[in-house]
Amino acid sequence: MSTEINATHTEITATGTESTDRPQKTPVTVIGLGNMGAALAATLLDAGHPTTVWNRSPGKADALVGRGAKLAATPEEAVAAGQLIVACVLDHDALHAVLDPVAAADGLAGRALVNLTSGSPEQAVEAAAWADSLGLGYLDGAIMTTPPGVGSPEMMFLYSGSGDVFAAHRPALAALGDPLYLGEEPGRASLYDVALLGLMWAAFTGWLHGTALLGADTKATDFTPVAIRWLSHAVAGFLATYAPQVDAGHYPGDDATVDVQIATIDHLIHTAADRGLDNALPELLKATMERASAAGHGSDSYASVIEVLRGAPVV
Repeated sequence: MSTEINATHTEITATGTESTDRPQKTPVTVIGLGNMGAALAATLLDAGHPTTVWNRSPGKADALVGRGAKLAATPEEAVAAGQLIVACVLDHDALHAVLDPVAAADGLAGRALVNLTSGSPEQAVEAAAWADSLGLGYLDGAIMTTPPGVGSPEMMFLYSGSGDVFAAHRPALAALGDPLYLGEEPGRASLYDVALLGLMWAAFTGWLHGTALLGADTKATDFTPVAIRWLSHAVAGFLATYAPQVDAGHYPGDDATVDVQIATIDHLIHTAADRGLDNALPELLKATMERASAAGHGSDSYASVIEVLRGAPVV
């Protein structure tokens, strides 16, 4: 039998006839081929999506073209290649520099843009309004991993904006990582992004301070499994306990109160000072606890510190 088979959506059944039960993978255009954009495009290719790429410096596409990507000569050609556009460029100014000429030629209407370019929540809101004026579906996104993590189902990709775009293109987005939809408000993903980065940097710096405190006699590779176990179980448990307290604005001090934490952090500060360490981080933490205590939360749980972080006046 001489039959041409499209491997993306057809197969030969046991009777020798073609079956088209498997849906064709969504064609995707990737705009921007920096380290992250190239990882996105490579992952989509590996997942079987016909992938068109465009980058201001076309040489960056060579490896992807060798793996089966189609290189578009212009942004207009790239956008015309499919309904789903994934953008990951330097910033929102760069995004507009690429897509505004396409928009001027009415080339964006009826398509969907998933914008994975880093930016502020306010920029996401502005971009969504711009897209809406063009008849372009818009989904803002935040990538919660580095390029090597793209494609892992353990890594989160956060999205906010058009629920219709998210529902229509969820299978393609799932190829990149675990897609978490945060709602219609377009700035939500960006807001979560910066909140999680703040958590990450605080955890990194606390871990590094602890590693420095242990000194040269203890390897970081020996301390880290203990630290991860502490964070994964005890600290994660504290967060789960404190979250409903924060939502309720009620902070029962039935574990360790703020005043107890202030006394305890002094042990860390004194120990680190005796070893010549920079104590800027624990001193900052202590000062924040002391502000909470001065605001009347000394006998409350540590979750009450959120009141001073929110700017509540000291009484």
